[in-house]
Amino acid sequence: MGVTCLQIIYSLVEKELIINASEKGIEMALLEAGKLVEIHYQKNDNTFSVGDIFVGKIRKMMPGLNAAFIDIGHRKDAFLHYTDLGPKLKSVVKWSNGVVNGSINTHKLDNFKLEEEIVKTGKVDQVLNKRNPILIQILKEPISTKGPRLSCELTLPGRSIVLTPFNDIVSVSKKIANPEERKRLHTLAESIRPKGFGIIMRTAAEGKKTQELHEEVVHTMARWEEIYKQLKTVTPPERLLSEIDKASSVLRDLLTDSFSKIVVNEKEMYADIRDYLANISPDQVKIVQHYTGTKPIFEQYSVTKQIKASFGKTATMGSGAYLVIDKTEAMHVIDVNSGHKITSNDVEQTIFSVNLEAVQEIARQIRLRDIGGLIVIDFIDMKNAEHKRQIAKAMEDFMRKDRAQHTVLPLSKFGLMQITRERTRPEIEMNTAEECPSCNGTGKINPTILLTDDIDRDLQFIIQSRPKSDIRIHVHPYIEAFLKKGGFFKSKQFKWFLQFHKWIKIIPQSDFHINQYRFFDGSEDEIRMNG
Repeated sequence: MGVTCLQIIYSLVEKELIINASEKGIEMALLEAGKLVEIHYQKNDNTFSVGDIFVGKIRKMMPGLNAAFIDIGHRKDAFLHYTDLGPKLKSVVKWSNGVVNGSINTHKLDNFKLEEEIVKTGKVDQVLNKRNPILIQILKEPISTKGPRLSCELTLPGRSIVLTPFNDIVSVSKKIANPEERKRLHTLAESIRPKGFGIIMRTAAEGKKTQELHEEVVHTMARWEEIYKQLKTVTPPERLLSEIDKASSVLRDLLTDSFSKIVVNEKEMYADIRDYLANISPDQVKIVQHYTGTKPIFEQYSVTKQIKASFGKTATMGSGAYLVIDKTEAMHVIDVNSGHKITSNDVEQTIFSVNLEAVQEIARQIRLRDIGGLIVIDFIDMKNAEHKRQIAKAMEDFMRKDRAQHTVLPLSKFGLMQITRERTRPEIEMNTAEECPSCNGTGKINPTILLTDDIDRDLQFIIQSRPKSDIRIHVHPYIEAFLKKGGFFKSKQFKWFLQFHKWIKIIPQSDFHINQYRFFDGSEDEIRMNG
């Protein structure tokens, strides 16, 4: 019963997306009930993203691996295995060659004759020709020393639909459970799909009207037309279609009615997201907010603090129990520890409670760190068979939020659980340990007793040079407390008022090191000290 309640609560939580845009790129934090569950990065120089479509050159065949290495412009040749060619490979090759040589002069597939499918057990050198350019899509981003992994089964994803060129398959997301809605969407899909294209109705299509879905098909077909136009003129290797920017991609795949807030710190991106939502979900335009505060946006919404707390080797839970997360060459190992939690007389029930709490945190950590491959979890040993079953069921329920393909196996007789999870991007790794910013690793800092003398000297210089300016000083919270200690009339802050006839506002900054201080004027522009 407890598992069911947890599952219901977890499914109803509100989501917030916090977007930090900077010169280096975009950072996005997805919060569920205030807890960080996913973090996404997009560097401004990132040129190889999952979903991008390229025209590439076959560099070499590898019959032993039954694969080919493809040049798409990455420093490492991309990998294309026979099993990722897709049954419609001959049709893809025929169409792309026809566009390149000019014999095909339309992006529509109404009159395009499909070729026979390739066999599942064939050989790569029997179906690919090194002389021909090849149309491919990135399946996995470059990871470590490996180049991108490719597929010839092209997909054009939208918010509610996915178009698949060169086939006529119609399918509806398994997450749509209502049989009448499934039947309605299947019939609707048949009526709006372009000839020569398959169509997949995504979970977001549930309840959508025919006009909305038809408009999305038209918009997605325009992207296919863009591929056709570029294919006519480009020289391989070349990217033909880039995935939409990361923020829009995350919104497209994650946005649901349970989103309560999208906050972004850049005005231009704020406008872009509003425009994007106006097209795909007009009712939710109002949840987009432009953050203009003085604190960094991730600090304002406690994202920075949660990152620091979540990416170490140890992850502590509310009860005091904790996880130890280790990475080996072959797998990730997660160990559940009770800490000092088990003090109850009902030891078995307490162990179950700790394991149940750990399940939710493990599911969060897997999503947050984007852990892929084999994951082995060592729960605290349970003797009760029903408890073991409920733990396995809870893990399946909490992992259901994870968009990556995964498989959860029941607990073994040794109390171990195995999870396999698809890896499409490099795992997110953060070193949360910091070099001491005060001493830069030397172990020595200037005497703190002299800090107020330094502040006094700089403050006097600033007031002499800009007597009419409002002045505020940003310091570590400990220094703020020191400057205000002794009560109002005895504080250093009041002494400044008497000395300079000006009120100096003191603002605490938790991310400052103990000896750091900075001055700002009334317009929040920093007053920099020369020398």
